Amino acid sequence: MSLRPDLSELLARARADLRMGVPVVLADNEAAILALSAETLTGDRLADLRAVADRPVVAITARRTETLKARAYDGDLARIIMPADADANWVRSVADPADDLIAPMKGPLMSERGGKADLHRAALKLAKAARLLPAVVAVPVDEPTLFAARNGLTLIDHEQASRLLSDRSPLDDIVSARLPMQVSDAGRLHVFRPEDGGEEHYAVEIGKPMRDQPVLARLHSACFTGDLLGSLKCDCGPQLRAAMAQMGAEGAGVLLYLNQEGRGIGLANKMRAYSLQDQGFDTVEANHRLGFEDDERDFRLGSDILKSLGFSSVRLLTNNPAKIAMMEKTGIRVAARVPLKVGETAFNTGYLATKAAKSGHLL
Repeated sequence: MSLRPDLSELLARARADLRMGVPVVLADNEAAILALSAETLTGDRLADLRAVADRPVVAITARRTETLKARAYDGDLARIIMPADADANWVRSVADPADDLIAPMKGPLMSERGGKADLHRAALKLAKAARLLPAVVAVPVDEPTLFAARNGLTLIDHEQASRLLSDRSPLDDIVSARLPMQVSDAGRLHVFRPEDGGEEHYAVEIGKPMRDQPVLARLHSACFTGDLLGSLKCDCGPQLRAAMAQMGAEGAGVLLYLNQEGRGIGLANKMRAYSLQDQGFDTVEANHRLGFEDDERDFRLGSDILKSLGFSSVRLLTNNPAKIAMMEKTGIRVAARVPLKVGETAFNTGYLATKAAKSGHLL
């Protein structure tokens, strides 16, 4: 018998640590780093990091370096060398673009060129998975196992964890129950929980959809502002309600409600993107300035849920070709695309135009 957490559980602990401002140790056979989220960094913790090693770096994504005009010598990321007098506010200004227009000059920023960046890359993946800004402060450490044990820190073996950091977690169908709804009094809600401790996802069966023919389906990413608050900045709420109404009218369908708020960056970062949009940037530009890609979602989750429920083909309610491509790639046949053109307002015409021009949506 062993009560020790397995690797997936250690990664969940590491994500929680970063959110709370606690550093984690990442190690491989060649090196080790102590990493801390730039977003949750405090002055005291920064002083502690400097006591470990006097040359911290701030690892940021290549997308963020484009805004800061820094050199991404490591390809998809840069390790920015912290000046000796830099404080926690300086670190946050490098990570967070909120004040870029007020104080555009952060540098000159010098990027580390030597050594490997694999551990920093892993730390950035953890920060993204924790729904934090993709920026971490890191210093090298010796004897990582002993260092982590002495300081009560989570230790991640990168060579063992690399696959789990890149792949999606298996989903377990935890529970389902009958759920009468306005669109159909014959409904059922399934709750799926990932084994890595991430956000739960939901499948809503409307009516009694047949498993031996293409089901009318919608992959819908959670949108707190649109789905619940009726935001006029996006078309998510109207798409959700129109999809459910069409399933109800046809008598059957399945809605996959995936907790991937803000195209997979989380609600807090989505609000940061909204603030940047108020400064004049479009959706994609705002994501890039924050350090994210255009779209950080993983639509394979929808395919996993459909297969778990016994579906193999769909009529997909979507304007997004990427969803169709991912369904086909992961073994779900898309028998037809069903357009879903609703929800245009005076507040989201630019947003919809950006989705069409830069993300390929069929609008």
